Amino acid sequence: MIALLLVRGSCTLGGIVSSDSTSLIQKIAQGSLVLQIVVGIVAGVILALAWPEGGSAAGLLGDLFVSALKAVAPVLVLVLVASAIANRKASHSAQMRPIVAMYLVGTFAAALLAVAMSTLFPTTLLLDTAAESVTAPQGITEVLRVLLTKIIDNPVNAILQGNFIGILVWGVLLGVFLHRSADSTRQTLHDLADAVTQIVRIVIRLAPLGIFGLVASQLAAGGLAALGGYAHILSVLISAMLIMALLINPLIVWVKTRRNPYPIVLLALRESGVTAFFTRSSAANIPVNLALCERLDLEEDTYAVSIPLGATINMGGAAITITVLTLAAVHTLNIDVDLPTAVLLSVVAALSACGASGVAGGSLLLIPLACGLFGIGNDVAMQVVAVGFVISVLQDSAETALNSSTDVVFTAAVAAKRE
Repeated sequence: MIALLLVRGSCTLGGIVSSDSTSLIQKIAQGSLVLQIVVGIVAGVILALAWPEGGSAAGLLGDLFVSALKAVAPVLVLVLVASAIANRKASHSAQMRPIVAMYLVGTFAAALLAVAMSTLFPTTLLLDTAAESVTAPQGITEVLRVLLTKIIDNPVNAILQGNFIGILVWGVLLGVFLHRSADSTRQTLHDLADAVTQIVRIVIRLAPLGIFGLVASQLAAGGLAALGGYAHILSVLISAMLIMALLINPLIVWVKTRRNPYPIVLLALRESGVTAFFTRSSAANIPVNLALCERLDLEEDTYAVSIPLGATINMGGAAITITVLTLAAVHTLNIDVDLPTAVLLSVVAALSACGASGVAGGSLLLIPLACGLFGIGNDVAMQVVAVGFVISVLQDSAETALNSSTDVVFTAAVAAKRE
């Protein structure tokens, strides 16, 4: 009898512990992701300041989080785009055109804003840093050649290499030719997309831990201390990006919708921009944006294509970076810039930004292309690239936050479900 009671007591205690553990996990899983990310940021700062060695070690969590996002993003984009197009509704094509137009207008407007900011607050640099190991495109022809090469890449290599342009093309082609397939085939593709989406949700719930590791390791490495000598150009870059995010993008959305744009702008900055700031990769933030669009109850047929497309061509932050750093080199060399040349620079910066890589620092390698407009040699241009890498701990983070959050803002302006 005593043994029986002990067994029953043990089972009851085990059930209580198990129940409590399950309850705690459920509370964490159902809690505010943004609040948890804020806690992760604060904890990362405290750890880095109190124990730098521990902060560096915590970087493993950040690396694992970013790697997980990059691992699921290519598969997610392929199956989600293919499923969305194969099961698309008649309104899908009509909705994509205004989103693409907003992407292109926004990127060009960002380049023009950067020209205005650089003119009002000119920056000069100490161009004394070598960057011989960096390879950059030598002209617009090379950029186009690389773009075409990515388009015709085979799907397996595109997924392995994270070539989202190639993945998009294959996803679109599969979706188009499966659109007239049997209902069971299209349903299977839809179920596959749902399964991958569930995996992505699990990864996204780990964002607080990942961002905790990223913040702790970046601060522990002393990245912010190296930024003091570049405060002026950083202030120009960050100010331009803030103006773009809080004034120009809302204006574009208002022109399109004639509705108050700030609720979605602020929501996107908080829930997409914060994550993108620390991952520093538009490609890695694709799953975060797709999950946010799902929570916003947008048209899946539209956002499943527009979000990954935005990660490749909606690059307002990259256009600002390319323009500001190029004009910093121009001002340093005392080269005069007239209005037609400034407009041409904006066009080149916007087109180059659309071809920028969706990974950290991708826009910096396109600076020599813009510098070529002013006859600036590659030696000097690569020194500007080196400066970009020095300030990239903040520049690239802010750039990615702007790029990625804008994808959601422009998509939401068009893809909201009609009652």
